[in-house]
Amino acid sequence: PLRSFNRHRLDSSSTNSSPQQSSESARERRSGKRTLVQFAMAIIGGRQAVAAYAASISLRTATSFSSYPSISARTLGPAHRLPLAPSAVSPQRPNFAMSASTSSDADAKVDIASNIAYVRQRIDDAMSSNERPEGSVRLVAVSKTKPLELLQAAYETGQRSFGENYAQELMAKSKEMPDDVSWHFIGPLQSNKAAPLVKTVGLDKLACIETVSTLKLAAKLNRAVETLNEDAEEKKKLGIYIQVNTSGEESKSGVSPGSEIAGLVKQITEECPWISINGLMTIGAPGDDSCFDTLAQCREEVATILDRDPNDLDLSMGMSGDFEV
Repeated sequence: PLRSFNRHRLDSSSTNSSPQQSSESARERRSGKRTLVQFAMAIIGGRQAVAAYAASISLRTATSFSSYPSISARTLGPAHRLPLAPSAVSPQRPNFAMSASTSSDADAKVDIASNIAYVRQRIDDAMSSNERPEGSVRLVAVSKTKPLELLQAAYETGQRSFGENYAQELMAKSKEMPDDVSWHFIGPLQSNKAAPLVKTVGLDKLACIETVSTLKLAAKLNRAVETLNEDAEEKKKLGIYIQVNTSGEESKSGVSPGSEIAGLVKQITEECPWISINGLMTIGAPGDDSCFDTLAQCREEVATILDRDPNDLDLSMGMSGDFEV
């Protein structure tokens, strides 16, 4: 581009120009060169920035599953959930292989059996130290974006509950995995994806939608279940969790504690006969354990509305670093 620009400038200059004109022309050429050099440097800088960003994506993608599978400990009764992340691993964790090149390379080196055994041991230790009864915690392996080979490896260790964030991915994986897998949908669900998700996965395998926070979504799910039950010999309901925004953050989804969640629960109970409210879910603010106390209080109120024992309602809450709390 520089050479082309210079030829253009020289060809357009008059050979009979005066010394003053020649001087001005030379200054213009030097100015043009500087502009093009700056432009070229900007392009190079932009390419470097894009390359660095792409590298960071590759690193995050590879690392997210290379140390151990993303796993969520969803609990029955008053306990927490755990989507594990590298930052939450203790120094005593197994020395799992890592790769920062591509996610497929990292996935190929994952020792699923050892990773799940490690997570289960942490859960057992936390349950023992808090005198929680056996069977009061359900481990849900969050398998979003992971290949079927890793899910199958987890299945072979006895893992049966899996969590997915994307409807299309869950629908595809449910066709490939064994029929006794119990699927939890844990991501935001658009109302127009409700019917396809329910009909494709089916009520035998779709255990729960954990992210219901509007009557519109509940009604869409209810209609899908009703349609599916029309030709079924055994009528079934779809389990859901009510998502609660316990931290009050605008970045978090969910209904507010108090009158808002109470109103939604009453509406769903009255208008959605094919929906079963099986628990509550929250993410909460990082490092703020009071969000869990808030959800536990919400459960007491919801149990009263439903005329049920609070311990019959699951709690799914927290992130990597706080499930042991």
